[in-house]
Amino acid sequence: MGTTGVRAQGRLVGLDAARFLALLGMMATHLLATRSDSGDPTWVAEVLSGRASALFALLAGVSLSLMTGGPRPLRGEARVARSAGLLVRAVAVGLLGLVLGGVDSGVAVILVNYAVLLAIGVLLVGRSARLLAVLCLLATLVTPVLLWGVRPGLPPRGYDSPSIEGLEEPGRLVSEVLFTGYYPVLVWSAYLLAGMALGRLDLRRVPGRVLGLVAVAAALVSAAAELVSDRLLAREGTVRRLDRDLWLLVGRDDEEALERLHRLIDTGLYGQTPVDGAWQWLLVSAPHSSTTFDLLRTGGAALAVVALLVWALRALDGPARHLVVVLTGAGAMTLTLYTLHVLMSSDLLPPAEGRQGTVVQVGVVVVAGAVVALLGRRGPLEGLVALAARGTERLVRGPSGGR
Repeated sequence: MGTTGVRAQGRLVGLDAARFLALLGMMATHLLATRSDSGDPTWVAEVLSGRASALFALLAGVSLSLMTGGPRPLRGEARVARSAGLLVRAVAVGLLGLVLGGVDSGVAVILVNYAVLLAIGVLLVGRSARLLAVLCLLATLVTPVLLWGVRPGLPPRGYDSPSIEGLEEPGRLVSEVLFTGYYPVLVWSAYLLAGMALGRLDLRRVPGRVLGLVAVAAALVSAAAELVSDRLLAREGTVRRLDRDLWLLVGRDDEEALERLHRLIDTGLYGQTPVDGAWQWLLVSAPHSSTTFDLLRTGGAALAVVALLVWALRALDGPARHLVVVLTGAGAMTLTLYTLHVLMSSDLLPPAEGRQGTVVQVGVVVVAGAVVALLGRRGPLEGLVALAARGTERLVRGPSGGR
């Protein structure tokens, strides 16, 4: 195969490495404790909560741009055919997500929301990096306010993942996927747009200093968002107003309102701030709070990770490249391994819960990814989805197959 059994040289190793980190990070937030016995956030909450899933969503945008021409977007019939194939991918991922959502795994399955993000992204695959960046900024600033405004008029949310059962109430299902669920697509479109903007750069040739600048700027935005949010929340009036809303969330078991508030913020919310809560909730940067500060904190971190890994690893060649490809092989088959993780987190597949089960899950994911990379293969689900997408593209192009 010309690559001694590993994935083709055309892939950007840094992107697969980033997907690998996103997958392991999401698994960690599902398998490891985010709160200590005393209620304080663990390192998992402080480092990974919100950031891992944001990285996953941002990488979806990068992939969309790369699959539609990268720095030179496809035009005409080629774009139409590729868009049709991408929509088929989105439908396949969404259907898988509905099935996994019905599995009692304790995991907030992201795949249905991810599929809707992909479908939305298809509408924007012809746009430039500059326009996508502007749209990302607008989404970051505006969609959290829209979400805060519309949620009181929507059906009460559930806390189960979108599933086939949810099709019995399609209005509620759509409401939860777009607005009230754990990963509200309205707000999460900001991550997708950031990734699409990055993917419209020529990631193979753009100067390293540009990627370095992106990484540093994104990291600074992430840190600044958390710092500014903390400063705003420390104001006495803000704490007092949010403390009244906390009656409904955590009661009054703790002595200090500020301590109670920061424990909640550090360990995360469940997709958004309290319905009918004060506008000051828009100032928090808690993981999965769907505020502007949350988007800046987690999205900035995700963008920094991707830019840094692409810059650091794209020049690798020979044995060093092969080693990284094998070690991060799971990043090239995240759909298959995320599905396996959900199933292993349920009673359908071993291992059992607990520390040993966590070690086994991580070991299975890393080893499976390495083996598939060494064989130069796709993950099984990735292969099936790609087959359906290619068939759709050929059908749309017709007998001529022209571009």
